[in-house]
Amino acid sequence: MAVVGDLALMGTKITTPNKLIGKLEKRVFGVPISFSPKFSFSHNKSRTAIKAVMQIEKIQSSSELKGSLKEGSLLGFDVVSERELKEKGFLGLRKTKLVCTIGPACCSLDELEKLAIAGMNVARLNMCHNSREWHQDVIRKIQKLNEEKGYSVSIMIDTEGNQIQVVDHGSSSSVKAEEDSIWYFTTEKFEGSRPFTIQANYEGFSEGVNPGDEIVIDGGMATFEVIERVGNDLRCKCTDPGLLLPRAKLSFWRDGKLLGRDYDLPTLSTKDWSDIVFGISEDIDFIAVSFVKDADAIKHLKDYLASKSSKAIKVLAKIESLESLHRLEEIVEASDGIMIARGDLGVEIPLEQIPSVQEDITYVCRQLNKPVIVASQLLESMVEYPTPTRAEVADVSEVVRQYADALMLSGESAIGSYGMKALSVLRTTSTRMEQSCREESRQTLLHQRKLGVSLPDQIAEQICNCAVEMADNLGVDAIFVYTRHGKMASLLSRNRPNPPIFAFTNDNSTRMALNLQWGVTPLLTDLSDDMEGNVKKTVELIKAKGMMKKDDAILVVSDIIPISTARAIFQSIQVMTIT
Repeated sequence: MAVVGDLALMGTKITTPNKLIGKLEKRVFGVPISFSPKFSFSHNKSRTAIKAVMQIEKIQSSSELKGSLKEGSLLGFDVVSERELKEKGFLGLRKTKLVCTIGPACCSLDELEKLAIAGMNVARLNMCHNSREWHQDVIRKIQKLNEEKGYSVSIMIDTEGNQIQVVDHGSSSSVKAEEDSIWYFTTEKFEGSRPFTIQANYEGFSEGVNPGDEIVIDGGMATFEVIERVGNDLRCKCTDPGLLLPRAKLSFWRDGKLLGRDYDLPTLSTKDWSDIVFGISEDIDFIAVSFVKDADAIKHLKDYLASKSSKAIKVLAKIESLESLHRLEEIVEASDGIMIARGDLGVEIPLEQIPSVQEDITYVCRQLNKPVIVASQLLESMVEYPTPTRAEVADVSEVVRQYADALMLSGESAIGSYGMKALSVLRTTSTRMEQSCREESRQTLLHQRKLGVSLPDQIAEQICNCAVEMADNLGVDAIFVYTRHGKMASLLSRNRPNPPIFAFTNDNSTRMALNLQWGVTPLLTDLSDDMEGNVKKTVELIKAKGMMKKDDAILVVSDIIPISTARAIFQSIQVMTIT
C-alpha cells in the first residue's frame, strides 16, 4: 500500500509580510527567496498521478470555524501532552518515550494514574508474573483512565517465552540473598515459599552442572557457587549477595565461560499463544516476543494477528541472545520494533560489549525505521533506594544521546518502592540530554538508508527527509503530520527533528502505536480528504486551547490518500505562521 498522500513541498502561494519570511531570508544562504511551482511525477504503468507542491502562508483566525467547533469532540489531545505544551512550549516537549513495567507496587488505579501523569507512554505487562485475572484488571484500569480522564497510555504484553532456566523463591516480592548463606535449588514442586529454597521450573536444569560451577541470577543480581549435587538438586553458597526476584532467570558458568545449552524449543510456547489470544481480546497495542531466534516467529505471529484481530497490533522482538544478534537485521526488518533486553543479553556476551552492541542495535533500528526500546537495569539501584547512582544517570543519558525511541523501567516500577521517583529521573534526564543534543545539532551527522521500493514510497521517504531538514533550517516551532496509518509520522521521527511532531490521525490503533515513536505526539481527530480543512480545523482547535501563540511557525505534511480520488495523490509541505 502506498504511503504517500496529501503532502506539500515548496511553494506556489506565498504571503510575504510575516515573521517566517524574515527567517527564510536569514537562514537559507542569506539570500531572499522566491518560490515557483512545482514538480510532478507520472507513473504510466499504474496511471497514478503524483504531484508535489510547497506552500508558505499565514493561518488567520476563522470566527466561522470557531463557532462550529464542539468542545473536546474533534481533537484528541491527551491531558499530559496538553499540560506540557502549555507549560513548556513546543521545544520543551520531551521526545524520548517512557515505558513502565506494571507490578504489585504500582497496579492500583491511583498509582497507574500517577505514572500516566508523570509521563508513562506505554504500560508493560510481563506475562511471566501474576495471574490472568490480575493482568485483565490492570489493562481495564488503564483503559478506564484513557477513556474517562483523557490519558493516552498504550498497553504492551511481554511474552514469557520458552524459558528453561527459570527459578522462583515463592515470595510475591524480592528476597535478599546474603553473602555465604546456603541455598537449595530444587526441582521439587511445592506451594508457597520455603526458607533458603529456590524452585527450578525444569527437571533437567542441573544436568551437566558440577561442583565449583557458578549460578548467576538475572545476569548478575546475585551469584552462587555450586557446593554439591543432591540428586537433581543443587546445594549452593551465595558468593555475590543481591536481590532474588520472583521467577528469576539463571545461567551457569564454568571458568569464566557461559555453559551454553540448546534445547531447540519454539520461540512461542503454548502459554505464550494463550496469552496472545488474551491480549487480542483485551485490545492491547503491542506484543513483545521473548527469546527471538530468527524472523520466522515474528512473521508467523504477525500473520496470525492479521487473521484474528481487526486492530493493527504491533509486534516487538526482544534482542536478548547471541542467536538474535547473529540474525539482527532480518529480525528488525520483520518486526514492528525492537526491545534491547540488556539483562539477559549481558548473560550471553561479555559485559564490556554491551554498550557498543546497544549502540549498534539502535543504529540498525534507525536505519530500518523501527522504534527501539532500551530496557533492563537503567536505574536498578532505585528498586531499593530513592536516589540513582551517578553512573545510572550517565547510562540513561547515553541511551538518549544514541537517539533510542524509548527507555524502560522494569523492577524499578514493578516492585520497587520508588517507582515514581525513578520515572521522574528518566523524564528529567532525557529532557536535559535532548536539549544538549539539539544544541549540538547532532542529527545532521546521521545518514539514512533508503527504504522505499515503490515510487510513492520513495517519494514519501524523500519528502520526509527534506521536510525535517527544512524544519530544522527554518527553525519552525512544530511539524504537523496528517496520517491514517502512521507511516509518514514514523519517517519524520526517524530523522530526529528539532521541533516536535504532532501526528493527527483518525485511527485509534495508529495513535496508540505512535506512542512509541521518538518525538511524536499522536492526536486522535476526524480527518477528511480536504487537507486545507484538516489543517485549519486542527490549528484552530489548538489555538482555542491556548497551546499556540502568534508568530508560531509550523511545517505541515500529510499521507492522507483521498478515498474518492485514490488515483490522484497530492503531496505537499506547507510552512505556516500563526496570527
